[in-house]
Amino acid sequence: MKLLNTYDDKDEAEEAEKKVLGAKRLASERDGIKTIYNLFDQPTWSNFYALNMYDLKELKGLLGLKAQGEVANIERHGEIIKMLG
Repeated sequence: MKLLNTYDDKDEAEEAEKKVLGAKRLASERDGIKTIYNLFDQPTWSNFYALNMYDLKELKGLLGLKAQGEVANIERHGEIIKMLG
């Protein structure tokens, strides 16, 4: 189990917790006067996609355009792939 993301808002953290699959855990900690919420789970592509991390939903849309024979933003596609590498 690894740290997937950190949230400042409890409601946002709880919503994210509902989206991921696996043996998830939401832990809070105080950082000075502020409480932060850490979401732990398995670092899988499906969890990253569910949390809308690493622009995976945008990448899926670009690939869908390409599959339909439409012009996709090749430059943006390259930027996302480079970031994932």
